[in-house]
Amino acid sequence: MTITREYPQAPIVGVGGVIFFRDGRVVLAKRGKPPAYGRWSIPGGAVHLGERLEDGLKRELLEETGIRVEVGPVVKVFDRIIKDDEGRIQYHYVLVDYLCFYSSGTLRPGSDILETALIYPSQMDRFNLLDETRALIDDAYQLFQATIR
Repeated sequence: MTITREYPQAPIVGVGGVIFFRDGRVVLAKRGKPPAYGRWSIPGGAVHLGERLEDGLKRELLEETGIRVEVGPVVKVFDRIIKDDEGRIQYHYVLVDYLCFYSSGTLRPGSDILETALIYPSQMDRFNLLDETRALIDDAYQLFQATIR
């Protein structure tokens, strides 16, 4: 069975990584595909059939950002449901977002990403982030600070 992302028959499981460098900077990614084309967010993507969540996350982050991470705890699980103008479900993702720690590699935009940025959370106002993405980064930053003390 082929899974289509647009107008799916069932929700698609996705993973995202709020990646922190040791100095407290976080990775942002400018989306290169719908939904949210051209919008800044955290990197991530869909989990493949038979792939564990953390393995899918590591693969997606390496593909999209060029960096390897150590996966930390889950920060948030939520639905992203987007309807078209006629009220039909155009996209439905169940997203599992993790706190991640930079391990190795050079940050660069990859597969589905137009651009990457490495910023301090205090610089989020400069980017066109959804309110829920800002809140996610804030929550992840609290966890990050608690782990480095």
